[in-house]
Amino acid sequence: MSILSERLLALREEKKLTQVAAADEMKIAARTYQRYETGEREPVASVLCRMADFYAVSVDYLVGRTDASTPPVK
Repeated sequence: MSILSERLLALREEKKLTQVAAADEMKIAARTYQRYETGEREPVASVLCRMADFYAVSVDYLVGRTDASTPPVK
């Protein structure tokens, strides 16, 4: 399981959503979202941004470039 898939799973569970509900909210196919969460597939940049917005985290956090879920305040 990749960092991305681990973080997607954890964030979805924090919101107490099913994969189908999360996918619906992000306007992506449920099966596609399931593949992201299991690491079978990686999202394109536009979908990655949509996921970050939905979960209110940074893209860097989703892909494992930082452990801080939000960007530092400048």
